[in-house]
Amino acid sequence: MTLTRASGIIRFFSVQSWALEARLLRWMTLLWLSVGMVVLFSASYPVAEADFNDGARYFKAQLIWVILGLLISRWITRHPLRQIMRLSGFFLLVCMLMVAATHIPGVGISVNGATRWLPLGPFLIQPSELMKPFLVMHSAQLFGKWHQLTNRTRLIWLGIFAGGLMLILAQPNLSTTAVCGIAIWLIAMAAGIPYRQLLITASTGLLAAVISVSIKSYQRDRITSFLNPWADPSENGYQLIQSLLAIGSGGAGGTGYGLSAQKIYFLPIQYTDFIFSVFAEEFGFIGCIMLLLFLAVYSTVALMVAIQAKKPVHRLVATGCMVLLVGQSLIHIGVAAGTLPTTGLPLPLFSYGGSSMIASLITAGVLIRVARESRDADVLSLPRSAPDLAPQASAKGSPVAVLPTAKNRPRPVRSLRRRPDRQ
Repeated sequence: MTLTRASGIIRFFSVQSWALEARLLRWMTLLWLSVGMVVLFSASYPVAEADFNDGARYFKAQLIWVILGLLISRWITRHPLRQIMRLSGFFLLVCMLMVAATHIPGVGISVNGATRWLPLGPFLIQPSELMKPFLVMHSAQLFGKWHQLTNRTRLIWLGIFAGGLMLILAQPNLSTTAVCGIAIWLIAMAAGIPYRQLLITASTGLLAAVISVSIKSYQRDRITSFLNPWADPSENGYQLIQSLLAIGSGGAGGTGYGLSAQKIYFLPIQYTDFIFSVFAEEFGFIGCIMLLLFLAVYSTVALMVAIQAKKPVHRLVATGCMVLLVGQSLIHIGVAAGTLPTTGLPLPLFSYGGSSMIASLITAGVLIRVARESRDADVLSLPRSAPDLAPQASAKGSPVAVLPTAKNRPRPVRSLRRRPDRQ
């Protein structure tokens, strides 16, 4: 009984049959997640201790979402991608309805002037974050079969995508809208959509962003404070200045794990929007370079998976997943370092938040599944030989037909599995 249970546990976690790229992405995702949880514990401890008298409160809450996200990710990596893609449209519409529900008075929860959350018991969920992986999967299906679709079908789904992005923008949430829009645009470009159409789409998105900034005064203030944060160091430029001070305080080797001073007294929302600043202060320039190198390796493996994918749709899915994970990480780092305007964008697998964690693990699971299927063996079926019904001579010399029996029935020819040539 013990051996049976042990073998079952081993099979549950076994990845020996996976392709090399899938195994690499799996272990790199787990490493990314582990480092993120360690950094989150350090970044959130002072705030949790002051607010709840429990320094590990945010860490323990995040651990629940990590376990749930890993279970979902495991299910994704062990089921055919076509089955997952069939579900993406349904979950995309559900998430859009949830985003729309945030605009209903008394339903959506407002935090820091933005209504982006829905209550779920003691937790808050952010539907716009959960929508990201399903938006990538369904946009990959759309643009992967773009030339096979009618103009009516194209316009319907483009209208649905635009409507979903406008709902996010109206929360207001310009940063998530931009990430989703960039992901869709890059998927369309990878699908070979004509550059003229891409240019028109990019211009429309840029115009929508300009209109949003001109209407929302706080977005306009963030852009002006980004250009010169020292002009208003106590108000609009405060977050960026404290983030820059935290990064600069890290020096070459960092202050040491848990020894950040900015997270205790000065740096706001240090366990979500500015968690990279805490990481940079505690691990220094060397730690930042190692993180950037890790993101470069992760994106390289993801691009290899996209190139090796056998189906155009799978290639586009891998591209979109890479943009969500690595692209959003680079935007978060750029905001913390002052190279991009300040936005409330989490660092995937680092920042506190159940919606972001689950969405990131779903995205990683889909990418790993694409890697598994891109290196699956090709199955070559050989025709079976017909039963031998040729007449044979009987003992008396008269020919008789020999019917197949258990002894002389020809054995079926099994399919031969051929691995694709590795370059």
